[in-house]
Amino acid sequence: MKHLVRAVPVLASLNITKTVAFYKDRLGFDKQGYTDENYAIVGRDAIELHFWKCDDKIHPENTSCYIHVEHIDALYKELQKTDVIHPNGSLEDKPWGMREFAVLDADGNMIKFGKEL
Repeated sequence: MKHLVRAVPVLASLNITKTVAFYKDRLGFDKQGYTDENYAIVGRDAIELHFWKCDDKIHPENTSCYIHVEHIDALYKELQKTDVIHPNGSLEDKPWGMREFAVLDADGNMIKFGKEL
């Protein structure tokens, strides 16, 4: 019997409108579930992310989430074009059995993308 079936990260946003635009324009999130001045839901493929409005950059700058993907090399090439790759987050195989890379959003949230080796 399964009890846990899905997780949805809830990340901090300094400006909901700008955050939604960033995820749409720079990360290719094309599904918008809900948006107001204090909360937003965006999606891409089978992934959904939520954002809550905050006023202190310490929250997004110390927050991250991990997204498991397929075709990681193609996604990496796509996101390289939008200049969002973390300076220390280039695509590489990790000793823990993942091929991964990291991006930073406009507020400082780190999003790691990984594929099992």
